[in-house]
Amino acid sequence: MSYTLKVLAEKIGASVQGNENCLIDSIATLINATEGQIAFLSNVKYRQQLNNTKASAVIITEDCLADCQTNALVMKNPYMGYALLAQLLDTTPKTANGIHSSAVVDSTASIAINVSIGANAVIESGVEIDEGVSIGAGCFIGKNAKIGKNTSLWANVSIYHRVEIGENCLIQANTVIGSDGFGYANHQGDWVKIPQLGSVIIGNNVEIGASTTIDRGALDDTLIKDGVILDNQIQIAHNVVIGENTAMAACSVVAGSTVVGKNCTMAGLVGVNGHINIADGCVFTGFAMVTKNITESGVYSSGLPAQPNKEWQKTNARIRKLETTNKKIKTLEKELLALKANS
Repeated sequence: MSYTLKVLAEKIGASVQGNENCLIDSIATLINATEGQIAFLSNVKYRQQLNNTKASAVIITEDCLADCQTNALVMKNPYMGYALLAQLLDTTPKTANGIHSSAVVDSTASIAINVSIGANAVIESGVEIDEGVSIGAGCFIGKNAKIGKNTSLWANVSIYHRVEIGENCLIQANTVIGSDGFGYANHQGDWVKIPQLGSVIIGNNVEIGASTTIDRGALDDTLIKDGVILDNQIQIAHNVVIGENTAMAACSVVAGSTVVGKNCTMAGLVGVNGHINIADGCVFTGFAMVTKNITESGVYSSGLPAQPNKEWQKTNARIRKLETTNKKIKTLEKELLALKANS
């Protein structure tokens, strides 16, 4: 579909500079856009590309208008404008259409209207699926699980027994929700499995990336609150609580029984220890290792940036000598104090 700039401006709360009847059918980057496409500028380091873009229009802030050689949608937050237009112009297909003949649906499952179930999906007994849910090919929905309105699952998602998923959620392919937590007791060198008797409860408007794993609780439930966004290949252990609107980037992990507050952000490869609490509004940069309670909001970092190998070897050698160096410094401090006392 094509939209005039006037219509698009109304959709995203922008004002039009130029031809409001210009037609737009898709979005592209400034450097690659062609006629009929709209681009956006949210990072000032790309400002010079405004002069040469072939886009029919650009979403920009007012202070960039002087450099814009084409039609524009002007707003305070062009990146938000881009997000809203991407939703409007989205061409992603549904994860399924209708109920495929090869889907296996238990007779006791409750399937609401307008539900789609893809090929070879399995819906077990006691499952409750609300209106507008779309379940991709090869998905498994375990006994007595519940899925809320308008939630979509891509292919091969596994939802274990008694897991509850809220409304308007999106779960990408190969994700596993409700698998056993890592619970074992050691008896004379042997590991004795502890059945994981809790479940996973996922709130509304949650998005979960591909190949992410969320373990069920040992006794209480693992909780993913409303508005959480999880990237690909994340591990959430048993009895973890992730607070509202927290975001986690790829390959981050949270160990068991940790509570992460609201509106936190974790960059890629962040590792969080078990049995700790993290305050609301914390930001953890990439590779951060969180080993103890965080009681105040703020930005937290750890880990060393990459450097040439020879430099790293020297740095590592110095790190291993820190204890010896510290002892020498303390000795020198004592000697210095003695000299001052005698002078």
